[in-house]
Amino acid sequence: MDRQPEEFRIDLQAYFERVDYRGSTEPTHATLAGLIAAHVRRIPFENLDPLMGVPVIDLGTASLTAKLVARRRGGYCYEHNNLMRDVLCELGFDAQRLSARVVWMSPDGLDGPPPPQTHQALAVQIPGSGERYLVDVGFGGQTPTAPIPLVADEVEQTSHEPFRLCQHADGYVLETQIGQRWRPLYIVGMQPRPLIDMQVGSWYVSTYPESNFVVGLSAALVTDDARWNLRGRNLAIHARGGTERVRFDDAAQVCAALVDRFGIDLTGLGDVEAKVASVLDN
Repeated sequence: MDRQPEEFRIDLQAYFERVDYRGSTEPTHATLAGLIAAHVRRIPFENLDPLMGVPVIDLGTASLTAKLVARRRGGYCYEHNNLMRDVLCELGFDAQRLSARVVWMSPDGLDGPPPPQTHQALAVQIPGSGERYLVDVGFGGQTPTAPIPLVADEVEQTSHEPFRLCQHADGYVLETQIGQRWRPLYIVGMQPRPLIDMQVGSWYVSTYPESNFVVGLSAALVTDDARWNLRGRNLAIHARGGTERVRFDDAAQVCAALVDRFGIDLTGLGDVEAKVASVLDN
């Protein structure tokens, strides 16, 4: 695995404090599961940088640490999963980047033309064992909250929904069970990818004029018993007992929710309220 040069190695203590992790640091399954659970509960998914027109999203360790850890921001898949990879590699795990094609919420699902590879996940191996897991802390509203065994058709009952991987010609399909129905999230290839491939994908989703990250606002966070998903002015809180929906009247209320409910620091981003107002219904 390619470690960062000494001057760019991640500050593990700062990361642990950010996600409120107090467990073991030995590279075991328990540590991996604990880190995933802590990360998804403390660092939100959000696309404010692409929305605000930040031209380049730096995926380097120093920049990701400064943004997601020190500044208490969130990010999208490339940021979340590269930060997680840095943490895992520093702890002694073997963590490889993977590219994926998102089919979640697509009307054609797996039957349509292949979408672009615009998502990143990780393949993580426990040292000294043959155990390998799919790890993804950056899939927004449906982020897996546990490591998923890299074995076809083995159901992993997470603290939220069940997940499983199914064989696909290009690798695996990650599926989740919602109600009584299994739904595909993305097709993930098993070929390890270098950072430059992630930088290309990140640049595309953060600058392409029709990208959802450029034309709309999204935020998501996982709690112990619910998923909080914000799209524009609409907030959905999916809990075991049902879904609560909140429709905000204006951009000021949306920005207040970003700060108070998602814990996002909006300072230094410019006129977020004006920008949010322009995309409230996208």
